[in-house]
Amino acid sequence: MKPLWISPMVDFAFKLMLGSPEHTRVTVHFLNSMLGKTLTIRDVTIRNPYCGKNYSDDKWAILDILAIDDRNRRLNIEMQTTIPVGLLKRLTYYGSRMLVDQLKEGATYQSLKPSIVICVLNGRLTSDNSELHRDFQMRDPEGKLLTDDLQIHVLQLTNLTVTRENLSTATPVERWAYFFKNAGSMSPDELRALFPEPEFVEATGVLEVINQTPEQRDEYISRLKYQLDETARLDCTREEAFKEGENKGILIGEQRGELKGREEGRQEGALIGRIETLQELLGIVEPTRGELSGCEMTQLTELAERLRLQLRSRGE
Repeated sequence: MKPLWISPMVDFAFKLMLGSPEHTRVTVHFLNSMLGKTLTIRDVTIRNPYCGKNYSDDKWAILDILAIDDRNRRLNIEMQTTIPVGLLKRLTYYGSRMLVDQLKEGATYQSLKPSIVICVLNGRLTSDNSELHRDFQMRDPEGKLLTDDLQIHVLQLTNLTVTRENLSTATPVERWAYFFKNAGSMSPDELRALFPEPEFVEATGVLEVINQTPEQRDEYISRLKYQLDETARLDCTREEAFKEGENKGILIGEQRGELKGREEGRQEGALIGRIETLQELLGIVEPTRGELSGCEMTQLTELAERLRLQLRSRGE
């Protein structure tokens, strides 16, 4: 049986599968898998449907999905195969904009409907969590919910533990995660056997159409190439940032070396520069430079290694 070789993790396929007015049943099933613990969605309206634009002419196009459900909740769905700097801040911005944009002239705060952002992430946000589905909302330290008007959900595909052998007993969220990760390497017949639900059969059909339609397959390949290029670019940028941070750190260390000894100062400064670069890439603000300056070399070495592993785990 020949594999499809069309992965739903490529944003072009992702949007056609979950963001087409003709396939809202698939979208509803996915949303209920992610949000079903609250209110069951019966229908959605896609606000930015795929319209046949040749996205290969605009490699910067963002192929996210905007929708409104039958309770007028605003939803943004996107696939991320890399973890850009400030991802959570960007998702928060999207959610906030969807909330604020509802407040037209003459409207009241009571008329606002929840704004929900869902990010399917081929990685994990931090190295110290193993959850598949992260649900971020406004809560107090004891976990009591203030409001559900702004929600960010992240499906961390790297944390999927379900295998083909126990897929039949997996939760709906786990089944979707497995589909995202493995559909491209399976044949349509295999997918229909593993995912007999009508919504998954329909989703498989969308991937088949992409494979069989030359124009769509060309656009899929173009977006796949762009995603691969973007991953390589980010890797190169991180490496250059490491080197720049170390160089800056060496200069700082040389200045401090007048007090602590030149060689020791260079080593310490290089470590501090590397740590600050890693913090910037991870979106971490503490410890500050002043606090780092008071640390011993062994502490700085351990911190730099811990941050390096945390950044690497995001790309797994």
